[in-house]
Amino acid sequence: MQTPPDHAYPSHWEADVVLRDGGTARIRPITPADAERLVSFYEQVSDESKYYRFFAPYPRLSDRDVHRFTHHDYVDRVGLAATVGGEFIATVRYDRIDARGLPAKSPEDDQAEVAFLVQDAHQGRGVASALLEHIAAVARERGIRRFAAEVLPANTKMIKVFTDAGYTQKRTFEDGVVRLEFDLEPTEQSLAVMRGREQRAEARSVQRLLAPGSIAVVGTGRAPGGVGRTALRNILDAGFTGRVHAVNHAFPEDLRRLEPEGVPAARTLRDIREPVDLAVIAVPADAVPDVVRDCGEHGVQGVLVLSSGYAEAGTDGRERQRALLQQARSYGMRLIGPNAFGLINTAPDVRLNASFAPQMPGSGRIGLFTQSGAIGIALLSGLHERGPGDGGIAGISTFVSTGNRADVSGNDLLQFWYDDPHTDVAILYLESIGNPRKFARLARRTAAVKPVVVAKGARHHGTAPLGHAVPTVRVPDSTVAALMRQAGVIRVDTVTELIDAGLVLAAQPLPAGPRIAILGNSESLALLAYDACLTEGLRPQRPRVLPSAATPEDFRAALAETLAGDTCDAVVVTAIPWMGEEGTTAHGESEGTALAAALRAAAATNAGKPVTVVHLAMDDLAATLAAPPAPPAPHDPHAPEPTALPRSVTPGTPDRAPAPEVPADPRPVRIPAYPAAERAVRALAEAVRYAAWRRAAAEPGRVPEYDDIQEAAAGADIERLLDRLTTDIAPGRSVALPPADADALLARYGIHPRPTLPAPDPDAAVQAAARLGYPVALKTTAPHLRHRADLGGVRLDIAGEAELRRTYAELTDFLGSPEELRPVVQAMVPRGVDTVVRAAIDPAAGAVLSFGLAGAPSQLLGDIAHRLIPATDREVNEQIRSIRSAPLLFGWRGSQPVDTAALEDLLLRVSRLVDDHPEVVAVDLEPVVVAPHGLAVLGASVRLARPPATTDLGPRRLPVY
Repeated sequence: MQTPPDHAYPSHWEADVVLRDGGTARIRPITPADAERLVSFYEQVSDESKYYRFFAPYPRLSDRDVHRFTHHDYVDRVGLAATVGGEFIATVRYDRIDARGLPAKSPEDDQAEVAFLVQDAHQGRGVASALLEHIAAVARERGIRRFAAEVLPANTKMIKVFTDAGYTQKRTFEDGVVRLEFDLEPTEQSLAVMRGREQRAEARSVQRLLAPGSIAVVGTGRAPGGVGRTALRNILDAGFTGRVHAVNHAFPEDLRRLEPEGVPAARTLRDIREPVDLAVIAVPADAVPDVVRDCGEHGVQGVLVLSSGYAEAGTDGRERQRALLQQARSYGMRLIGPNAFGLINTAPDVRLNASFAPQMPGSGRIGLFTQSGAIGIALLSGLHERGPGDGGIAGISTFVSTGNRADVSGNDLLQFWYDDPHTDVAILYLESIGNPRKFARLARRTAAVKPVVVAKGARHHGTAPLGHAVPTVRVPDSTVAALMRQAGVIRVDTVTELIDAGLVLAAQPLPAGPRIAILGNSESLALLAYDACLTEGLRPQRPRVLPSAATPEDFRAALAETLAGDTCDAVVVTAIPWMGEEGTTAHGESEGTALAAALRAAAATNAGKPVTVVHLAMDDLAATLAAPPAPPAPHDPHAPEPTALPRSVTPGTPDRAPAPEVPADPRPVRIPAYPAAERAVRALAEAVRYAAWRRAAAEPGRVPEYDDIQEAAAGADIERLLDRLTTDIAPGRSVALPPADADALLARYGIHPRPTLPAPDPDAAVQAAARLGYPVALKTTAPHLRHRADLGGVRLDIAGEAELRRTYAELTDFLGSPEELRPVVQAMVPRGVDTVVRAAIDPAAGAVLSFGLAGAPSQLLGDIAHRLIPATDREVNEQIRSIRSAPLLFGWRGSQPVDTAALEDLLLRVSRLVDDHPEVVAVDLEPVVVAPHGLAVLGASVRLARPPATTDLGPRRLPVY
């Protein structure tokens, strides 16, 4: 990594982090201007903590100490501080030392001594663990590979910080001091520890926002109406179980209670004599900074900013939004918004509706996240229509709509939902993805335990909302969708599909396979469902058509029988109003209600298979299926015994037995119903594909180790090449390696492109062919003719000198001068299938490995398969088989199958190269000729760039948009 000059302030080390308790802190380098902060911090540290730090009573810092602890060269001596509200709460520093433990004299010394000091009031918040992650990353950047720390045996908290970090370490005890030495190279355990801490901290930060003990609505209007008063009214109407305060600087000084709401009123937060956990801010944008300052000074844990006038309003608004985020984080607060729609938590012990939704949604098992308020309204309204009321099929657990998403994002909600026992399905509507790599990582982990359903708006370049700072998308939307599916995400296109898929996943078990049974009382509707199954790649059975006069009992018996069999994995029931005799339903019961009860009874007999219903003109059927079962009525000893549903009598069939007793299930049977067969089957197909992914993810593939890969040597080559080639390149830009350097770098990973020799004239071509041996190929490398055999730019199987000279003359006469064509000569390789292998770093998708057949299939038809890097052996195996033209690799129409094992090996090596070295931003191997035995890489290019200062692989940090 490029080292800045000594004393240059490394601003890229600054980071906002979430601590163990959900609060935030800012980590930054210590500067000489921090002298007073350091002294003030030290005065607030207990004598015991000072003793643990210096191994002796040390009541105050001398001027020399202050100078030493605030003046660093940011190379051999580095100090970092964690701050809240601009004040230090913890510090860490390292000093480079030599093998004898003395101050280092040579940059070759790669060990440093590290020491921490945490203010007593902030111990136990995970501050030291976060500082260790960041100081370790800084040390690695400066060429330090090992830390040493001396700790008193009684300082068990600090010993635990080091031992729990997951690094490879050595522990000794000498002269009454514990000495710890540990390598700073990240290990699988250290990364797992860091990811686990990140998840728990970020989940806790969201939990504090969703379940506050007290709320202040700042900007509550004095008269009914307005944003603030509406938010207050919605909080109260939902039955919020905590305390609520109304705040408005324009309230009369003697106003103590706001009527008719009856809540305490205050002019400022300072007037509230108790803690406030969440502040809902509904004041004009220019007044928000003063309110946020009051929140920070009052100890508020998080702010929900409903106010608009930020990034959606243009350049000035974007700067206002960045300042708001920086101010909120400086006080350790998380921020939802600005321009937010709000948040909802339906848990009975919370009942929070701090949003513009006029009605509290029913409680359920679906978690919702949206960036758009309008889409949030549509989702809440759509779910309410499909299953209103607590415990209904469409009930939600939590809802967050973040507006401009300056801080809290979909990633944070994924962290929260991952182990939230009240959420079974996560539904997200995203207009932008601020940290794509982290999103893919979190989505993959969450999808392994519960479904994640995503609709992506603004899918095309230039259409993202003005309020979102998003990376440029270079890959097609279909590619992003494929990569989401690889991570286990259920990707849909519309709000309706979000709801459709969410309902079947929340209410039904996952199917064990793609075999679908179809039954119903309409042949036409059943055939529509059958065709839809084929379209979605499912395996439908021949529909079982019941008579048009089939009764609820007929449906119950048919569904129970189908579920009991072992020939299907899921059932689609189709229903239309039946034409039967009067009295087929209980007194006062509609036919839809009766059918719903029958279907529920049948589904309860085999709860392991999913059931969906398609109905026409039977809205009461859908409503009854979606609602929770009514509680049993108290027994009336004087009431007559209920009349059982009559058994069906179908011509030519015997009477069916009455319904069996259904054991009580603590979970109500709720069956999703759809007004169209296509929608029901599409939702069920998503469940089938997701279930298959879950089964595969339970036994994941592996990233293989190779004995012949020279990772360290490749890293040294890359550093040398970057130093040589990027002197005149703007930061962040990439540079193409010269062919010889590209081939040498690829060879470090066992990838050996076939030699290509330049042929600027016929004599040079003949000399090149003599070196390589006949037969040879003569190819142009001009960009407009590269790999274009169809235009005559590639001539193959040239057997001798005379033919080579003749071909050279034809090529230059027909296509242009040698200077334009840049011809090259290459030895012929065994015939096979021409393919293309690529890897690239895309800002919207992260590191992506791509594969397809060269030429028309990939260039004209877009028949390319993509996988996230690092790819496993199982993933590349699936990748080469997933393209539409894959049969050409496996003996299509009698041709000889090619060596796909060698192709998989090549893909895995390219994946390893890009994963091991983030400086490698693009690899292009084209063509790769895959023969029946082995393969040949005929063309290769590599691009390098210095990686950004931080990636998702570095220490945890909150993003800044």
